[in-house]
Amino acid sequence: MFAKVLVANRGEIALRILRCLREMGIRSVAVASDTDRFAPHALAADELRVLGPANSYLNHEAVLRAAAETRAEAIHPGYGFLSENAAFAQACEKTGLKFIGPPPEAIRLMGSKIESREAARKAGLPVIPGVERAGASAGALLDEARRLGFPLLLKASAGGGGKGMRLVRSEGEFASAYGVARGEAEAAFGDGTLYLERWLERPRHIEVQVFGDAEGRVFHLGERECSVQRRHQKILEECPSVAVSPALRSKMGEAAVRLGQSVGYRNAGTVEFLLSAQGEFYFLEMNTRLQVEHAVTEMVYDLDLVKAQILTAAGERLPFDPGAVSPRGHAIEARVYAEDPAHGFLPQIGRVVRLRHPERPGVRVDSGLREGMEISVHYDPLLAKVVAWAEDRDTATGRLREALADFVLLGVGNNIDFLQDALALPEWRSGDLHNAFVEEHLSKWMGSLEIPAEAAALAGLALSSASASAGATGSLVDASPWTALGDWTPLRGR
Repeated sequence: MFAKVLVANRGEIALRILRCLREMGIRSVAVASDTDRFAPHALAADELRVLGPANSYLNHEAVLRAAAETRAEAIHPGYGFLSENAAFAQACEKTGLKFIGPPPEAIRLMGSKIESREAARKAGLPVIPGVERAGASAGALLDEARRLGFPLLLKASAGGGGKGMRLVRSEGEFASAYGVARGEAEAAFGDGTLYLERWLERPRHIEVQVFGDAEGRVFHLGERECSVQRRHQKILEECPSVAVSPALRSKMGEAAVRLGQSVGYRNAGTVEFLLSAQGEFYFLEMNTRLQVEHAVTEMVYDLDLVKAQILTAAGERLPFDPGAVSPRGHAIEARVYAEDPAHGFLPQIGRVVRLRHPERPGVRVDSGLREGMEISVHYDPLLAKVVAWAEDRDTATGRLREALADFVLLGVGNNIDFLQDALALPEWRSGDLHNAFVEEHLSKWMGSLEIPAEAAALAGLALSSASASAGATGSLVDASPWTALGDWTPLRGR
């Protein structure tokens, strides 16, 4: 087993990994940007290395240098940042470090949507009809689009999170959508390659948790329903899905495992599918990392996926028999974001002036918050995840709504009320979910991105006053954005 592990991430996921390392008796190293040097994850580790500016979490050389200086034996990348970077995983191997994740080649292969679709086809998975042609021009793709038929999706080959993706309902929309999607893809991923995919109306977004252990076995741990999204990013997830029967679960699970086996997969990963209204499922993509929503699987299967990741990377046996684990009950996760649903989910900034996390039986809170911290523009607006477990879905829904009602967060705009309203809808209660759920049922929440001049002026004045007050205190912790990224509430309901 490793003696020391560096965690190359921040916020709630860094704290969650650090907690697991402490439980396993492994010493830990945290890395932090200049603005994060007093953040909870920086203070929670046994050792700390400050990397530099806000974007330094992406600096391969700085992270590897920190590992060398502290004599860490392995790096856990969490999710986001370097977690799906094949070049970084390869660099870890070259320097003798264990990368706590899949092999670099699997990351590279699955990171290309074009190549991953071909790999899925070869493994016998159903793939959404589309056209993949690396380097195709706008004109060439338009010709293919005419043959494929509208509506369709333009998607970034190196994409994720809805970036570089545009729905095109007619030929007249193609040129504009192509320009926007290509620009987004180049800005976000450094790769403007696009491909075409047939548009499915109102599908469900279902993902299967897969795992490859140190003994070469690849298995799955059921599915998660992730259909409730805004801007193609998930906000409510649950395990299991009400739309997946035992027979369908077995079929989708077998397909996901087959793909994992075909690419020599190790460690945690997720195979994502679209499930049509007619009950047909299609491969969408594979995420070669731990997912944000891994908590619902942990609570239903009573497993610690981070511990399983570390054991596998160290070549150790897992403490459970994959063939013997079975699901119990139902878990639902709500993502609390610093955003304004009434104005196009516009990200919000500000100072957390009052905070109270919910504390209820069967509720787990993974939080990146603490009173006095600044929510800045530097990082993802995800603030916390609230997860409720119960014996059945209705009870879990009620428990989650009550937990969100108990969540006090003042000083920064957030989506807590929006999440409560979503969970109260009859369509949620009945399980009638699809990827247009938010647009269809919560349109009263969704305004434009236009902000009245008076509101902008008042916000600017408030921020200016807050900054002046922070400067007057002389406190580095109070004056730096993201310096107190949160108390992490331990697992509950396990």
